[in-house]
Order: sequence, then structure tokens, then C-alpha cells
Amino acid sequence: MIDPTTKQQHLSTLVEHLDITKVDVVPFVDMMGQTAFSARDLARAGRILDMMVRDESCGVILTLAGSVVSAGQKQVIVELLKANMVDAIVSTGANIVDQDFFEALGFRHYQGDKFMDDNALRELMIDRIYDTYIDEEELRQCDDVTREIADGMQPGAYSSREFIVEMARYLQERDLGEDSIIRIATERGVPIFVPAFSDCSAGFGLVHHQIHHPDAHVSIDSVKDFRELTQIKIDQGTTGILMLGGGVPKNFVQDIVVSAEFLGHDADMHKYAIQLTVADERDGALSGSTLKEASSWGKVDTAWEQMVYGELTVTFPLVAGYAWHKRGWEQREPRRYARLFDASPELVAAD
Repeated sequence: MIDPTTKQQHLSTLVEHLDITKVDVVPFVDMMGQTAFSARDLARAGRILDMMVRDESCGVILTLAGSVVSAGQKQVIVELLKANMVDAIVSTGANIVDQDFFEALGFRHYQGDKFMDDNALRELMIDRIYDTYIDEEELRQCDDVTREIADGMQPGAYSSREFIVEMARYLQERDLGEDSIIRIATERGVPIFVPAFSDCSAGFGLVHHQIHHPDAHVSIDSVKDFRELTQIKIDQGTTGILMLGGGVPKNFVQDIVVSAEFLGHDADMHKYAIQLTVADERDGALSGSTLKEASSWGKVDTAWEQMVYGELTVTFPLVAGYAWHKRGWEQREPRRYARLFDASPELVAAD
């Protein structure tokens, strides 16, 4: 029997989202640039982000891995979207569905204790992400909403971007999530891709949907995701990437250069690239592979690339805050890549 009082006590202190607009970090980051080690790397990353935002020919792609939203970083991303500093997002499902959409539905993440007895948390139906908590009962409601959305769609294979548009429509129709990444991005024509879409709450909802609609159901086509993101590269030409963590989003966004070339287009490597990570390159795993290594694959130019080794809830607000307060975005025109898929849904190889 769950003691609701005890559960309520654990779920009482909210995780508050950082607001980069309130503190001008430019002088501090500039001072870091006059020091050494990771501080100087971080300052250079801030300058590179400012450069890619000011480059009128450049499209900026943000990738999200790990638990970014639950750790209080949602508003940082929202401010970048509002300032037209991000043109497309490639993410894990956790950030977009379990965390951003979850909060858009009215639920929240809570400050927790990383030393808490996890068996006791399980009994209380509280899920732990390091030192944050989520109410499992609320998360199951989020799962069910994704099932409801799928039930209301025409059967067929969709890109994750198309499904996320339906999630945004669900929020709009119910006047929910005005400050959510999903809704703000969709309203600004910024497409969101989740290549491993079933690896999150959406997966549970879609499994339920497909089991109850075995002959005519919605499915997510990751190849269509890849094709649509490649279309962005072909259309824009010059691109820059800001990668938080690694994982599938990192490889996915780097591979679009090769994909465009495979289709016969003369695609430039990503001109600018920043990765904020704690991963180690020595085991050969992708999340730790450096941007210089990506250059050997023809994915990233080495002139303006920067690895920053540090936990991203510390490094991301500083890098993003630096570029935001430099205000190079004020004259930047939105790219509205979503228009590509309304006007030209099929990717055609060059002659």
C-alpha cells in the first residue's frame, strides 16, 4: 500500500528551469577565455556558437541527449528557439516526450536525493534520474496520451517529426504547454526529430496502439527521419551543430553530410561544430569520439570545432548564455525548415 503522504513529501521541491536572459555571462566567459584548460575551451565554444548564429548562410542544428529537460535546461532551449538561434532539433525521446511533453501536460520534475533507497522509491512509484524524481503514475498518463494521439491519426508510416507535430497540435487544441519546446518549435517552423522514437514513453503508447490496431496502425519510420534531415542539409548547404552529449542524435546529425553526398549533392562538411560532453574517446565509442575524428569521415570541418569536456548542466547555460547576450541573433531570419516537408515531401537525388 502506497503512503500518499510520504510520496507527496518526496515530490515537493520543484526543479526550476534556468533563465539565461537574466544574467549576462559574457564578461565572465571572456575572462575564462584568458585562462586555460576547459575554461578556455568553453569560451571558444561560446564564440563559435555566436559565429554560427551570425553567419547568414548557416543553419543551426541542436542535438539533445541525456536528461537535459528534467535537469532544468528547458528554458535555455526555449530562449534559443525564441531568438531564432536554432533551426532544427535532433533529440532522444526522453527529452522530448518523457520530459518536455510530460511537463507540457502539466506535470513536473522534482529535486530528489541520489542516495535515496531506490527500492523504497519503486514502492512509491517514483522514478529517479540521478538527483531528480518523476511521478511514475503521471508518466503513465503521458504514455497514454501518446497512445491517444496515435489512435487519432490515419494509419501509416510517419517520421518522428510528423508525429511530434501531432503532439504539438494536441497541446495547442487544449491550450497546454505554451512554454514547451515541442509547441514553441512547431509554431516557429523548427522541426524536431527523434530517431529512436520508441525508446521513451512514446514507445509504450505506440505498442499499446499497434496491439489494439494490428491491421491498420501508426508506425514511426526512422529512415524517413534521416531522409528529411538530409533534405535540410541539401537545402541549406552551410550548417553548424551544437551537440549536448552524444548518442544517436550526435551520429544522426553528423551523417546527413554523407547522406547528401550519397544522393549526388556536393555537400560541405558541417562548418561549425560544438560538443558538450563528459564521454571519453579512448574506448572508441561514438559519444566520446571527437569532432576531429568526425572530420576523417567527411562530416565536420576542423576550422571551427570545439569539444568541451564538462557536465552540460554547467557548460550549456554558459555557452548558450554567452551567444544569447552577444545578441548576434537580433537580425537573424528564421529558416522555417518545416516548410520543406509541406512543399517537397519526397527527397530526390540530384542528377
